[in-house]
Amino acid sequence: MTLAQQPPLAAQPKIRKAKRHSRTLGFLFYQSMYAPAAFLKATYRQLVILAGMFGMGAVIFSYYNGLPPLGALLASVSTITTIGLYVPNNGNFYTINQTEEALLIVMIIVSVGAAASLLQATVNTVVGGDLARGEAERSLIKRMKKHVIVFGYAHLGRYVAEKLGELGIDYIVVTHDPAIYESLTKKKVMAVLQQENRPIVALKEAGISTATTLIASHDMDPENMLITLSARRLRPDIRIISVVHDEQLTDTAKNAGADVVIPSTVSVGHLLALSAVTRDLVGIVFSEKIGAKEIAQFSVFKSSRLIGKKLPELTQFAHVIGLVRGGELIQNVFDPNLSIREDDTVLVFGDPAGLHELEKDAEAL
Repeated sequence: MTLAQQPPLAAQPKIRKAKRHSRTLGFLFYQSMYAPAAFLKATYRQLVILAGMFGMGAVIFSYYNGLPPLGALLASVSTITTIGLYVPNNGNFYTINQTEEALLIVMIIVSVGAAASLLQATVNTVVGGDLARGEAERSLIKRMKKHVIVFGYAHLGRYVAEKLGELGIDYIVVTHDPAIYESLTKKKVMAVLQQENRPIVALKEAGISTATTLIASHDMDPENMLITLSARRLRPDIRIISVVHDEQLTDTAKNAGADVVIPSTVSVGHLLALSAVTRDLVGIVFSEKIGAKEIAQFSVFKSSRLIGKKLPELTQFAHVIGLVRGGELIQNVFDPNLSIREDDTVLVFGDPAGLHELEKDAEAL
């Protein structure tokens, strides 16, 4: 799709919402399709045992009571299911063959156990729907393309996934925790459960061959390193963004193959500290080339020192990246004749010291 063919920005949220609805319907479709197979997968052992007991009963009744094959099978089913259409030896337990008695006791005990297990498995499958959900999820994951793989779902990973969802970007969560995996699948969130020390298998299941980005957001640095190494081995061209909780491991994460490494403690600490200095802090930009820079916005009050100044005059403190006037964003902020007016909102990019000076000048005298 060329740039001219891209849908307008106003239509994109509707398109993303439609994609989410379509994916939900697809999940329900696959879940209903795989439900019978999931039931058989969960109960086939019990069904085989019951079938064997039906056959065993048929042989017993045919051999000891002289019933025809179909009648013997009916008698076996009737006895095991306690319907009672047929009673061996007319109910006379004094004259019944002892071997037949022993075989019938074994048959009934095994059948009752298998039936109870079958009932429990049926309830778990119908109520939980775990197997059907898993199969439905795997089918949808195989169809996903240009998605993001989020590794880890504790605190930071959860925030990343939620933001990707808000942006309408497809993502798949990879987690070690079975409880988290179960919770995500119940919410119809695409997820893969990584087995112990098998990151490559998990990445393949998460569709790394068609993914665009991997975000390593686990709360343990060694896990992030391992998944980064594995992803780089499988896809040398994939973009990898990794968090490190120990700033000293930044270079190690880069050597492992991460394209972007963000120290969690530094970023949060930086934001908290600057928020105490600059009241109008909007965001922080971390760059390996220019270091950490801040973005702030200032409202220009009446009698402020900034009123009447040209935008280029502010470059001694910071770089102007936006100007809001009358609720609208001024397009040409590089116009040398553009001057600041009362009630303007100025967006600037720079160091904390310069932003602090601009903040003081923006206030009323």
